[in-house]
Amino acid sequence: MAAGIVNIRRDVDDKFYRYRMPLLLTKIEGKGNGIKTVIPNMSDVARALSRPPTYPTKFFGCELGAQTSFDEKNDRYIVNGAHDAARLRELLDAFIDKFVLCRSCKNPETDLIILKSGRNEDIVRDCKACGERTGVDMRHRLVTFILKNPMKNPKKGKKGKGEANGNGGGVHATAPGVPGEEEHENGEGGDTDDELTKKIKAEAAQLTTDTTLTKEDWSADTSAEAVKARVKALEGQVGGLSISPAGGMGDEDGSDDDADSPYAQFGRWVEENRGEEGIGSVQIFKKAEEFGVEKKHKTILVLTQALFTEDVVKEIDTYKALFVKMVTSEKHQKSLLGGIERLVGLTYPELVPSVPKILMALYQIDVLEEEVVIHWGEHVSKKYVDKETSKKVRKASVPFLTWLKEADDDEDDDDDD
Repeated sequence: MAAGIVNIRRDVDDKFYRYRMPLLLTKIEGKGNGIKTVIPNMSDVARALSRPPTYPTKFFGCELGAQTSFDEKNDRYIVNGAHDAARLRELLDAFIDKFVLCRSCKNPETDLIILKSGRNEDIVRDCKACGERTGVDMRHRLVTFILKNPMKNPKKGKKGKGEANGNGGGVHATAPGVPGEEEHENGEGGDTDDELTKKIKAEAAQLTTDTTLTKEDWSADTSAEAVKARVKALEGQVGGLSISPAGGMGDEDGSDDDADSPYAQFGRWVEENRGEEGIGSVQIFKKAEEFGVEKKHKTILVLTQALFTEDVVKEIDTYKALFVKMVTSEKHQKSLLGGIERLVGLTYPELVPSVPKILMALYQIDVLEEEVVIHWGEHVSKKYVDKETSKKVRKASVPFLTWLKEADDDEDDDDDD
């Protein structure tokens, strides 16, 4: 095999394997908080996979909990933080497995199709080799990015125009080394996929929520006595472990940029196991203990991004015991708000209008203090997201901040009386 060229399936040790790609290269630039990993040959790698270079780059960001940036005009693809080539190659293998290879025959000759049925959208891989259609994991955060950034057909053959129009409601990504073909019309195959998707979604909707540790709604009473009673109840429900007072955890700084750091490993575990039966606040906290990060404020940043989905308001209630136990200082609260910024600003931009509801849900379970939220809302920061995204998220939070300030004013008036 020629130097710098590897099999698309790197587990196949066959020098005559038909499907090959350039070996992924990386280059570390900058230092300190500005350090980043540039992938100089991402376009060449993505071309061999017949996927846009933005897809694997964004996938890296999702898996590493890092921001990514694309400059397609200048062919520049960046993942924030310092990441070695070996780790990114492993993640590329994961991307290929999840979004390129046919699940049935493991052949990379697949079309990536977005099927639309009413308001629902599903992504499937249509294999040119065996003819099977297999879905992708619609829970993965890359899915949202793909749906918002459907690719155009990179191969402009005689039938490329028909594919770009998306026959049968599908947006196509042509398979490696396979000419474009208009095979995806409304037919029996599509109906089968729709039925399978509905079944999967129905089963997902029935996932047990018994792992929620507390079911009482305590938001109505925020008195000192009520808070004390709540903490005592939570201690018993999280395995009898004591909850330290705010600021008493001794948080130390540590790097979460390393893909093999405890933060990254914990985040991947949470993302892979969230929603599984038997995985609740207790199990997640114990896993944080295993990685030795249960007291770190950066853990909250990672946890927020890995645990929450577009149903974040409902999930805050499900995992409130976990956050009450782990958010123990102002630093933890700031990391929590930073995680929410990334969640709604980068991963689920459609949630930006829901920022007041999200903040209210966190405030009602007593993991955010008024002063911290108000200060956060009035100071734009580039610490967790870019400046424009930061402004957008804070602007959306105005109704909640106004409510907080008015509530304080009302209390002051009552005191004067």
